[in-house]
Amino acid sequence: MNWKLIGQLSLFGLAMAFATVYIVPSNIEPLLWLVIFAVCAFAIARGAPGRVFLHGLLLGIANCVWIVAVHVLLFDTYLTHHPAEAAMMKSMPMPGSPRLMMAVVGPIVGVVSGVVIGLFSMLAAWILKRKRSTAPAT
Repeated sequence: MNWKLIGQLSLFGLAMAFATVYIVPSNIEPLLWLVIFAVCAFAIARGAPGRVFLHGLLLGIANCVWIVAVHVLLFDTYLTHHPAEAAMMKSMPMPGSPRLMMAVVGPIVGVVSGVVIGLFSMLAAWILKRKRSTAPAT
């Protein structure tokens, strides 16, 4: 396992955690994550010593730790900038404990996003392997 790679790539999650609190609106966030997942997948495909899916899964979990921590700590600011999410939280289970709900739902989202990054990493590894095998020898 390349823990250094996972740690470095998880800094995208830390940056997005703060960006989603202060700058990035909810409608743009999925597009940014898609770009980040693609960049991370190719970085994992190049830098992981194997087990690219597992690297992607662990990266998704690491990202989740950053995001949940920042969103829980800056909860009031997050809700100020995201009124639709604030309204949605009132209708979900545990409306009296939205921070707790974030802490419970966050890891689930982390695992799901980790599976996506893992699959992207497998695809990137396949693309890079195919590219290397078709490259002419010099």
